[in-house]
Amino acid sequence: MAAYGLYTHIASNKTRSMLLLAGLFLLIYVMVFAGALIGEVAVNSNGSVAYYINAATRDLIKALPFATIGAVLWIVIAYFGHQKMIDSITGSESVTRQEQPRLYNLLENLCISRGIPMPKLKVMDSDALNAFATGLNPRQYSVTVTTGLLRALNDDEMEAVLGHELTHIRNGDVQLMVVAVIIAGVVGFAAELFFRIFINSGFRFGGSRSSRSSSSSDSDSKGSGGGAVIVIIIAVALIALAWALSLVVRFALSRSRELLADAGSVELTKNPDAMISALRKIENRGELPGATSAVMEMCIDNPREGFADLFATHPSVDSRVAALVKFAGGHDPGRMALPSDTDAPGEADDTPPLPPRSGPWKGETTPTGSARDPLRGPWGRHA
Repeated sequence: MAAYGLYTHIASNKTRSMLLLAGLFLLIYVMVFAGALIGEVAVNSNGSVAYYINAATRDLIKALPFATIGAVLWIVIAYFGHQKMIDSITGSESVTRQEQPRLYNLLENLCISRGIPMPKLKVMDSDALNAFATGLNPRQYSVTVTTGLLRALNDDEMEAVLGHELTHIRNGDVQLMVVAVIIAGVVGFAAELFFRIFINSGFRFGGSRSSRSSSSSDSDSKGSGGGAVIVIIIAVALIALAWALSLVVRFALSRSRELLADAGSVELTKNPDAMISALRKIENRGELPGATSAVMEMCIDNPREGFADLFATHPSVDSRVAALVKFAGGHDPGRMALPSDTDAPGEADDTPPLPPRSGPWKGETTPTGSARDPLRGPWGRHA
């Protein structure tokens, strides 16, 4: 279903969420069938390809109720616990108005101006410049920003970033991403489990039986051994295919969602220049230490790029800025340097001493505890 506007985009996201859930069950059934093939070869290595496929099909039919219950259980766990999982990975913590008055007021004003329910506000202690939204329903929605972003952006730019994340919530993008992570997580776990079992077995499925049968009949050995090998190859191919499809589900999410979120931020704030300057400051500074690829895909900027940009989950900052300039009338200041970019460790010793105080706060630029120029208070040294 193609999305040409805000409301059709929201409807498209809901439709894709349902399709992704259906795809989750389909991929799980494929994994169960592949596991049944491997199990049948492990039990009996003297069968033909047709025998293994028929036996695995019977096993799949018997296992369908259990596989379905397992998938539903995983969805329930993810539905109620995905936020705690994300918080444990990123170290995010909820904040109140008293703890973050500036950030809280900016988000609250945006919500009030458009009649949007106020999501939870979380802060992640990291020097990275990034933000993301999560949740599956209004009671779970939350917006998380890093402390580095709070320091680097002014109020207009921070408001633009919050508007971007609120648009993701309004458009249903956060629901789509959580569902995609559920699929990739369960299929990836099952695929890794099967591959570990397969590798640890040493590829010796019924090898001794094949050798004994070869002494009695060479033709039977060739037929049974060939059938077992073919079935193992089929099973491994099915597992690899399911794992690859789970990744495609995540990577194939329309990258237009970021462009629409940028546009939604401008619609909320009426300030395209703030969104552009925020993107320029965030550009290539958003890598969250210890975050999984699934978490990075939810962020406003994901500096991780796929093979030849084919599987990149975010459009480049240049293309996003170009769209804002073209369609929102913004102005591109170009790549922006932050003060922290020049404060690399080890450079302080090579810088010359500060000149005599020329302003009341000049002394604050001197690093605390410097051996050459110890801190003398907020007013610096007397001339």
